[in-house]
Amino acid sequence: MAERAPLLSPDELAEKYKEFIRFYLDEDGEPIYSNALAQMIEDQRRSLEVNWVHLYNFNPEFREIAEDIIVHPTFHLEAASIALKELVNELLGDLIREERYRIYSEEDFHLRFYNIPTKASLREVTKFSIGRLIEIEGIITRVSDIYDKLLQAVYVCPEDKHDVIVLDVASGKVKPPEKCSKHDAPMKFSPELSKFVRWRTIRIQERPEDLPPGMMPEHIDGVLLDDIVDEVKPGDRVKVTGIIRIKPARRDEGRGQGPIYKRYLEIVHVEVPNRIYEKLEITPEDEEEIWRLAEREDLEDLIVKSIAPSVFGWIEVKRAIAYALFGGSTKILADGSKVRGEINILMVGDPGVAKSQLLKYAAQLAPRGLYTTGKGSTAAGLTAAVVRDSATGGWTLEAGALVLADRGVACIDEFDKMSEDDRRSIHEAMEQQTISIAKAGIVATLNARTTIIAAANPKKGRYDDYVSITENINLPPTILSRFDLVFIMKDRPSPEADSMVAEHILITRMGRNPEAKPPIDPTLLKKYIAYAKQNIDPTLTDEAARKIKEFYVEMRKKGIARDEEGGDILFETIAITPRQLEALIRLSEARARMHLRKEVTAEDAEMAIKLVNIMLEGAAHDVVSGIRDITGLMTGVSYTMVKRREIVYSLIKQLVEESEDGAVDRDVVVRLAAEKLNLRGKEYVIEDILKKLNEDGLIIFPKLDKISLIEG
Repeated sequence: MAERAPLLSPDELAEKYKEFIRFYLDEDGEPIYSNALAQMIEDQRRSLEVNWVHLYNFNPEFREIAEDIIVHPTFHLEAASIALKELVNELLGDLIREERYRIYSEEDFHLRFYNIPTKASLREVTKFSIGRLIEIEGIITRVSDIYDKLLQAVYVCPEDKHDVIVLDVASGKVKPPEKCSKHDAPMKFSPELSKFVRWRTIRIQERPEDLPPGMMPEHIDGVLLDDIVDEVKPGDRVKVTGIIRIKPARRDEGRGQGPIYKRYLEIVHVEVPNRIYEKLEITPEDEEEIWRLAEREDLEDLIVKSIAPSVFGWIEVKRAIAYALFGGSTKILADGSKVRGEINILMVGDPGVAKSQLLKYAAQLAPRGLYTTGKGSTAAGLTAAVVRDSATGGWTLEAGALVLADRGVACIDEFDKMSEDDRRSIHEAMEQQTISIAKAGIVATLNARTTIIAAANPKKGRYDDYVSITENINLPPTILSRFDLVFIMKDRPSPEADSMVAEHILITRMGRNPEAKPPIDPTLLKKYIAYAKQNIDPTLTDEAARKIKEFYVEMRKKGIARDEEGGDILFETIAITPRQLEALIRLSEARARMHLRKEVTAEDAEMAIKLVNIMLEGAAHDVVSGIRDITGLMTGVSYTMVKRREIVYSLIKQLVEESEDGAVDRDVVVRLAAEKLNLRGKEYVIEDILKKLNEDGLIIFPKLDKISLIEG
């Protein structure tokens, strides 16, 4: 069925748009579009944004015009552009000849409609007719270079420069004139006199939270023209109004155009919503339920029990994940530097302790969550890639997982299975919250304000208590140090605990375990997290700050190892660093946000201290000396091991100097060193040190039971 013709002529329609811009008043009687027009001129812009609903409600006569925009958008936009230009000329008058406003006498104007009724998902775009105006939401995954698109081609006769032919470019094609009619000479294309418009392509993809299970994400290409080409970057979540166009999907070499065509959008208006979780609709009823939940004294226990309830135990790990889902507050300091609010967590544990289940549940529970594995991810897939654009042949920037999860949670399983290059690529994202790209002439910085929850397995299959954490995990200390919390999850036989785990799993599988059902409905909890992150920005109180300071100072004092008699200080270690101090602040803020409080209380600080203490006991506890030493986690080299080695080597030197033959009994060295280092019963540690001193070429074993120094 043929579509109806436009209601009015272009001139009549332009007059209607001028009337609307001049006389539309909002509820307070303010002429918002007349004021916006004046502001547009002041800012030297050439686009005026118009809410379609305002046009529809202006008066009954304009309802048909508003409805007709959906059917004939190109016709209306051209008329609106003329109306806007005439209004600018009227307002400026003689000022338009001034240098500041001269651009307005040469360039086109745009009335950009938004909030139109024909809203569609990316999977529904093919249901609409070509040429219709629609609105879609998605995430920008690819942005091309900026090109110039030819609008009006000018050809000049080389014999007579005044003999000019002007051709409007229709459908992207132009047929150049063969010869000048007067001089019989071939006409020459003149780029200087021709008219161009800035042109850029983008790719809009379904958001991760909109993706149906097991489906590939849909996408559509869009074209940005003129003054909106710089509006978006990869990773932006956008709301786009555009006209459905069509282009050939491919060309057959030597046979002309193929029969397959592809839809794309000619974008009229693009909006990057300020609301982070715009997909989640929180109704007034939801808000009332959220506040009722926040007033409960057992709120935190309910939230913790609602995280992977089918997994038995690991309460403190679940508590840490809950805090990470809420997150702390991002701060911009007085000197302009930024301190991240996102909390990064690493779970290191034996196989079968449910790390993957915890990760997948966290990704589902986060209002904006994404799950991937280290084995199935590359550096480009996690961060960003520069790829060749098949349409133009130029390079385009494509966003990776951490950019797509901006302001959300990225759960990465098998973190230790990533290649060294891939791990190195996320250093910047974990601390600076950005992804910097400098490839193929494209230099860009993308936002990656992402909470990272990762899981890794020990190198030897099971966690070894008697070596440092860096020797247990195939991860560099530069990565480890960027996690706020590192949990060691060990699977150790215990009849009582094993019985409870088995019973929990069995009755859960039989459907008779009330604890396997989350106390808070996952949909409500997701809305609760989104509401808290949108509306609550807690600040640190003096009481909470004092608690954190006292803990930090006390922990700095604890890294002291003394000799067997408890007198002389053998060495001092670093039990905690300023990185953990920052983590304490973030965790305290996250707990306050969980309770929908604007201020961080002393209780929040105490719970944060409890979690950091658990981390230090596992990841920074030196089993041999019994003291805490976080340098192994932060730098890869355990300070306690270095100092023990120095003491053993000094003891060997002293004994060798006192000996007559330049050698000392190995048993004597082991016994005296164990006494000096308070390691009686742990002589294997001394044997390990002797082995490493020998490997480093500092000592030799002339006989199995003797030790000598290497001379020189």
